[in-house]
This record gives sequence, structure tokens and C-alpha cells, in this order.
Amino acid sequence: MSSNLAVKLRSGTEQSHSAAENVGFVKCFLKGVVDRDCFAKLLGNLYYVYSELEAAIQSQQNHPLIHPLYFPELNRKASLEKDLEFYYGKNWRSQVTSSKATQTYIARIREVTATEPLLLLGHAYTRYMGDLSGGQMFQKVAQSALKLSDYEGTSFYNFEQIPDKKAFKDKYRQALNALPIDDVTVEKIVAEANHAFRLNLHVAQELEGNLIAVIGQVMFNTLTQSQNGSNEAAAAK
Repeated sequence: MSSNLAVKLRSGTEQSHSAAENVGFVKCFLKGVVDRDCFAKLLGNLYYVYSELEAAIQSQQNHPLIHPLYFPELNRKASLEKDLEFYYGKNWRSQVTSSKATQTYIARIREVTATEPLLLLGHAYTRYMGDLSGGQMFQKVAQSALKLSDYEGTSFYNFEQIPDKKAFKDKYRQALNALPIDDVTVEKIVAEANHAFRLNLHVAQELEGNLIAVIGQVMFNTLTQSQNGSNEAAAAK
């Protein structure tokens, strides 16, 4: 029995993926408008998200349907700790706090862990597959914009234990597709992945206020609206 879960996750989250790419903070970032403090805040929020997600997945690693997707080499918590020390110093723990949107995100992870842990696969897919794909572009942009050497300050994007990212992603998708789950369960996991996209989107949106304070409202509008215009023009063709 094959669920084709990876196939359905990809097609079922296309709109959410597009919406996440069109968040103002992300648009500015991909155009090289990266503020060091905003980026550090993003990593701080992600630290709390991954701490919760990875603890949840580890607690469920013996679940028969989660175990095939338990890959400790994906864990990002330790890398985020390294980055936060780079930006905030040795006492970073006393300076980094989770935002309101991040707290909502964490609460959802705790909820599904307690009630329907299989939905954690939707969260893991959304975060890790994104980190291994578009996240690599984020690393290059941050490195260039902030004039960073190697992976200093961007260790989060460096999967040292996964030298061949494409091969690993293929293996991960194969494991998802092979899960013996019914269509109803597949739909629940896809719905949860879409929810995870929204939670990530809200975390990014919270940072827009900080970015506007740095670059100014007019520049922010220019950077975000120009792409909207291009998208509308492309859609009209």
C-alpha cells in the first residue's frame, strides 16, 4: 500500500507555498534587503520552533508511522544555537525571546503531539523540505548582504550530515510515499502542512514592522509592490 503522501503534499500545498514566497519580509530578503537584527530575530524565533518540533518528533520516534521519517540529521536546534551565539554573544539565551506568532506556532505543535502526533509529519515536511530547498538560497543572500564568511551566522542552513541534499530529499519523499495510510489521513496531514505554512507566514509577517523601521515604509512598499505588478502581468498573459 502506497499513500503517495509526498506527491499529495507537494500538490496540496502549492498555494500556501506561493503565499509564503509573497510575504513582504521574504520578498525584501530575496532582493538582498537583509537587516542583521531582523535576521537574528528570525533565527531566534526559529530556534523556539525547532526546539519544540524536534523534541516532539523525538518523543514520537517509535510511532510506527513516524519512525520511517525520523532523521536526526535534519535537526536544526544545535545549528541555531551556534548562530544565535554569533549574533548575540555567549549570553544569547537572556536576549532571545519568542514572538506572539511563534508562541502560537509552538502551541499548535504541542497540541498535535498530544492529540494526533501523525500530523507532525505535515510540520516536518513544511520546515525541513523548505530548508533543504529554498533555504539554501536564503543562506547565500544573507551571506552576501551581511558580508558573512562560510556559514558564520548561517549555520542553520548548513546540513553537515547531508552532503547530497537532492538524494536525501528523494529518500525523504520516498519514505513519505511508502507510508501505509488511508486517504483520510493523507488529507489531514496535507491540511496540517498548509496550517504550518500559515504559521510560518505569520512569523515572517511579524518581522515586517522591524524591517520597515530600518528601510522605511516607502522603500518597503516599492520592493514588495514591484513584484506584485510583475505577477499580475504574468498572470494576464
